[in-house]
Amino acid sequence: MSRLRLTLGLLFLLCLCVFLSLLFGTAPLSPLQVARALVHAGDDPRLILIIGEIRLPRALLGALVGASLGLSGAVLQGLLRNPLAEPGLTGTSSFAGLGAVIALYFGWSTVFPLALPLSAMTAAAIGTLMLLLISGRHAGTLTLILTGVALSSLAVALTSLAMNLSPNPYALSEIVMWLLGSLHDRSFGDVTLALPFAAAGWVILLTTGRGLDALSLGEEAAASLGIRVERLRITAVVGTALTVGASVAVAGSVGFVGLVVPHLLRPLVRHQPSHLLLPCALGGAILVTLADIAVRLIPSSSELMLGVLTSLVGIPFFLGMILKLQWAER
Repeated sequence: MSRLRLTLGLLFLLCLCVFLSLLFGTAPLSPLQVARALVHAGDDPRLILIIGEIRLPRALLGALVGASLGLSGAVLQGLLRNPLAEPGLTGTSSFAGLGAVIALYFGWSTVFPLALPLSAMTAAAIGTLMLLLISGRHAGTLTLILTGVALSSLAVALTSLAMNLSPNPYALSEIVMWLLGSLHDRSFGDVTLALPFAAAGWVILLTTGRGLDALSLGEEAAASLGIRVERLRITAVVGTALTVGASVAVAGSVGFVGLVVPHLLRPLVRHQPSHLLLPCALGGAILVTLADIAVRLIPSSSELMLGVLTSLVGIPFFLGMILKLQWAER
């Protein structure tokens, strides 16, 4: 399949998924009602409010989060040359989660609504800075992985400590629910907060395509082609920090998207890393949007959390990949 056809097909599918996302909720709407509400042509102001202030921000945020996770997953798999790599490997998502937990633990989010996402993105930046400082400027792939795992474990331990010392059951419940990941009750304020950071990360990550193509031949071959491998690593880590930090800041923990999407699309681009980046951004946006539709349609006493659903889908896929790799090595 040609790169242009694949991109246009994914873009069309994403637009369709976003429109479908506007149809479903507590009160299902018809396509005509949604279309009229989008152009403010309806007679019922309640429909305009539901679409414009509740469902549209949620759909846009789902696409933003999915694009960030899908793109960063494709870049990290190309950078580390590891098909099991995903955005959480650098520790960025764990630190972002820790920052949000701190805001909830101390009650900052009740005083200042933007305290939670700002705290999460600040913690993601701190985690990324620690990763770069500890691993060093000339760190190899293995050093980056080990440092990321160690920092991720540290963030998880501190998060668990905050939950253990939570001052009251309500705060603990709020922390747990946020960590499960959801797009419920998000607004345009969350979109406008996350979009600049995520967009900056997208631009940075999309510039790594040529370097990832060269790196697929090995570090020595990439260096002989004029690629500065150390600079490529830093660029990928910083871009991942911006995209994943912004996503976790507004949606909580949504796992396995960055792992699953590159594997589904890689055969369609003949395994060329640079051609995989944009399709993975679109594919990630589609996957998260569809998952967010599913959590609203699955019958339950309360809405299923988005991060729970992506994990339920991603874990069997992850285990299947491990078994496939073991079978290939025999």
